[in-house]
Amino acid sequence: MPASPALSRLQPQPEADLVRRAARRDADAIRQIIKRHNQRLYRLARAVVGSNADAEDVLQEAYLRAFTSLDSFRGDSSLATWLSRITLNEAFARLRSQKRLKRAAPADVATGQSQIIPFPTAISGDDPERTMAQRQLLHLVEQATDDLPHAFRIVFVARVIEGLSVEETATLLGLRPATVRTRLHRARKLVKDRLEAQVGPILVDAFPFAGTRCERLTEAVLARLDLLK
Repeated sequence: MPASPALSRLQPQPEADLVRRAARRDADAIRQIIKRHNQRLYRLARAVVGSNADAEDVLQEAYLRAFTSLDSFRGDSSLATWLSRITLNEAFARLRSQKRLKRAAPADVATGQSQIIPFPTAISGDDPERTMAQRQLLHLVEQATDDLPHAFRIVFVARVIEGLSVEETATLLGLRPATVRTRLHRARKLVKDRLEAQVGPILVDAFPFAGTRCERLTEAVLARLDLLK
């Protein structure tokens, strides 16, 4: 007996089916793909460019590039890997552009001290004191991650926060597995030392990208693809 339409909508759609529908500019399929991959792609982008606003800009451009060239996706890798590579390419391109602008800027422009941009969290507000403590701990984790050297930060985000394997991280970043292991070891020690000096070991659950922000970016991508009715 075939599944009812309502039940079918509740079941996760197979990746190949979503890709085919998205290639036909099906807005619902595009929404599902974005929601499935937003968290990872946002975290990877932010690990490269270092700010919320730049990461969202990178993500928009990456999605536009992906959804206007889905015909080039052959399934040789997973959709997640393909989207991650596009996102990282966009992020590194933006980083190079920012560096060129800094070099071209007048020498007397005061740069000031780098500022950590607060990240939205998904912490419940039922217990105000607990919520405040959790936010403070989460901020320390995010700040320690932001302060990592760039080469270490992207590996740390991919391996520790996103849970990619050594091999997946090496493939994604074009590194040797041994290099990934070395950078991860050094990154973990830097973060551990930073946190232990302040509050001791903490569990990392940082850089969320969901809810309203996810919805806003999804609608922005669809609008730029001229798919909003």
